[in-house]
Amino acid sequence: MTSKIVPNPNSRSKPGIFNVVGREFKINYPIYLMVLPAVIYYVMFSYLPMYGAQIAFKNFSPSTGIWNSPWVGLKHFISFFQSYYFTRILLNTIILSLYRLVFGFPAPIILALLLNEVRMQRFKKTVQTISYLPHFISMVVVCGIIVDFTSTRGLINDIIVFFGAEAIPFLRFPQYFRTIYTSSSIWQEIGWGSIIYLASISNIDQQLYEAAKIEGAGRFRQMLSVTLPGIAPMIIVLLILQAGNIMSMGAEKILLLYNPGTYETADVISTFVYRKGLLEANYSYSTAVGLFNSVINFSMLIAVNKLSRTLSESSLW
Repeated sequence: MTSKIVPNPNSRSKPGIFNVVGREFKINYPIYLMVLPAVIYYVMFSYLPMYGAQIAFKNFSPSTGIWNSPWVGLKHFISFFQSYYFTRILLNTIILSLYRLVFGFPAPIILALLLNEVRMQRFKKTVQTISYLPHFISMVVVCGIIVDFTSTRGLINDIIVFFGAEAIPFLRFPQYFRTIYTSSSIWQEIGWGSIIYLASISNIDQQLYEAAKIEGAGRFRQMLSVTLPGIAPMIIVLLILQAGNIMSMGAEKILLLYNPGTYETADVISTFVYRKGLLEANYSYSTAVGLFNSVINFSMLIAVNKLSRTLSESSLW
């Protein structure tokens, strides 16, 4: 009587990593093709430029190239920390970022909560459309509108003069710049930023609202007890991302609005890097300043994410 040899299923060799990846790509290749342009974009404009960050530690000259430029270590960082402008631009960057965080971050949340309470769909869609529009307007056009409105013959000063006061050239005085910058940024992004919160609100289980009604909760109480807790994870994630950009102020808008008379409150790290790097061709120094800015942003992102993971269940990783 011959015995049959039964193969042990556990003895089969596991497929290699390349076979697994190949099979996964073959099954889901349309999805990977859709992601490919975004991957190429970030590789070309986010990862490959990291090679050039080493010029922050060198005396870079275009004629000698990145690799052959002499190494100077932390010279440019020390020069920046000891410069007259260090305290001013650092404080301006932090203050403008805090303005954006304190006043700009809650604005889309408030708009989304208010729109969620509107029952007239036509009015709701009209408000949404009007609030979205500024996001799609070119920054140059937006800054042109701001300049026209705040000039001595602009709409704002026309209203001021109508009530008997004197016209004020707002953009010539540094004390008005932060208010103008922050309020105009809120006007630009409040509608666009509310989209993600409205989407989160639409995913809240409607049975929770029914249960709140049975308990006698009014619409305001429902907003506090159901809507806000429902979108809290999204708020926390976006707050973490915002904290990771706390030192990154858009240079384009500030460059279009500021002037030497408002440097006292308007000059930030990004505009300082622009002047040093492009206008004065001091590439190594400006790269050092930009690298310092990126390190601070990265550190803030890690710290806030860890704090969020400790205090709540929501975090980026």
